[in-house]
Amino acid sequence: MIHVKANIERPDADVVSRLSAFSSATIHEAQGRKGALSSRIKPIDRSMSFCGPAVTVRCAPQDNLMLQVAIHYARAGDVVLVAAGEYEEAGTFGDVLGNAMKAKGIAAMVTDSGVRDTQDLIELGLPVFSGNICIKGTVKETLGPINHPVVFGDEIIYPGDILRGDADGVVVVRREEAEEVIALSQARDDAERELIRQYHDGGTTIELCKLTDVLKAKGLLVEV
Repeated sequence: MIHVKANIERPDADVVSRLSAFSSATIHEAQGRKGALSSRIKPIDRSMSFCGPAVTVRCAPQDNLMLQVAIHYARAGDVVLVAAGEYEEAGTFGDVLGNAMKAKGIAAMVTDSGVRDTQDLIELGLPVFSGNICIKGTVKETLGPINHPVVFGDEIIYPGDILRGDADGVVVVRREEAEEVIALSQARDDAERELIRQYHDGGTTIELCKLTDVLKAKGLLVEV
């Protein structure tokens, strides 16, 4: 088995930039309510946001050997995504590795395990999304795959897929579908802005969401 695939296909930087204009929720809805990672995965600070191609890593629980290898091979703008079996009782990533990523221009770190040194990471300004916060240390023992498909947060992630994360969570977009998803996300944003405008002009939820016939069919009774 080849452990590390050093060269992967990445989306154009312009595509990543244009996709980053939309929230994770908008992208999830626009692409057919798919791609949302487990709601356990959240930023260590709500102001954190990122968008970039995935460098996928599989680590053994409580072991960050392959994470360190992945940082070596990752490029500026990449998002290092670490599947570690959703093992919560480990601080697999902290400020030292955070500085290693920041120095290389890596866009973000995402893991289904725990992280630590969160205050230092927040001050560093590196977006870090994790399943847990834990101070317990790790070992460096077990080899694993880098830039192979991984199961993470109930989704399959392929190297080079685009990950978009913000205060609400993380969504994955297939690299080959990105242009279509950008167009769909823009259309959704435009429609929602128009809906908000109509609310401020006096429109109601029942009227604007076209619920009159739905509620009648369900037998809604209202006492006035």
